[in-house]
Amino acid sequence: MEWLPGSFSLSPRIWYRSDTVNFTLCLLGKDKQIFGKDYFCRMGMLHYFSKEEHKRALFIFNLIAPFYHLIDKGTQNHYKAMAALLNDHISLKNKQVLDVGCGTGAWIGVLNAYGLKKAVGVDFSEKMLVQARKNHPDIVFFHQNGEDLSAFADHSFDVVTATFVLHGMKAPSRARLLDEMKRVSRQFVVIHDFYKGNSFAVWLLETLERSDYRQFKKRFAAEMDACFPAVDILEGKNGNALYIGVI
Repeated sequence: MEWLPGSFSLSPRIWYRSDTVNFTLCLLGKDKQIFGKDYFCRMGMLHYFSKEEHKRALFIFNLIAPFYHLIDKGTQNHYKAMAALLNDHISLKNKQVLDVGCGTGAWIGVLNAYGLKKAVGVDFSEKMLVQARKNHPDIVFFHQNGEDLSAFADHSFDVVTATFVLHGMKAPSRARLLDEMKRVSRQFVVIHDFYKGNSFAVWLLETLERSDYRQFKKRFAAEMDACFPAVDILEGKNGNALYIGVI
C-alpha cells in the first residue's frame, strides 16, 4: 500500500491474470508476486469501498473472475437441481433465454442442456465474459449492464433469468433491473437467489461482498409481487429458491 501525498487514505492496487489464480499486490510502487507470473489488469481497490455499488461490484467480480470456475464447480450440482425444478414448472425446450449477470456462464450453460432454441448471456464484467466464452463457445455473450438492456428489443426472449445477482444490489437497483428483465421477456422472469436461512459461510461471504443479502431475503418476495401480476416461488435446498414472475 502507498500513502498518497496530502491524504489520509490508502491506495492499494491489485493486479491479476485470467488463466490462473495470480495476484500481485503493488507495495510502494514495486510488484510483489504472490501466485503467478504475468498480469493484464489493474484495478484501484478503493472501488471496493466506493459508495457506488456498480463500481464496487465491478471491482469484486473482475477480481474473482480468474478463479471463479472453482466456484462454478462447487455449484454445478445445485444448479442442475434447480434447473430441473424450473424445467418441471416451465418446459425449457425450444425456449429463447437471456441470462442477466451470467458471470462465467454456469447457469445459462446448465439451462442450455434442456434444448434451448437460443441461449444468450450478458454481464458487466469483461473478465467474467472471457471465462464464459471459453467455457461455453456455443452460447452468445454480450458485455452489458443488466439495468440497461437496450441492446434487446421489447419481448425478445421467452425467459429472462438471473442467478445470485439481485441480492447484491440495493432495492432501487433491483427495481430497475426487474423492470428491464420484464421489458425484454415475453413470458417469464426467473430469479434464482437466496430465500431463507443460509450458512455462516454464506453470511460471511456476503458481508465481505457488501451485498444487500439480509434485506433481500426480507423484502424480495414482496418486490416481485409489486412487479408482476403473478409470482411463483419454488423452494430448493440450502435456503435458495426460484422466484418466477409471470408476464
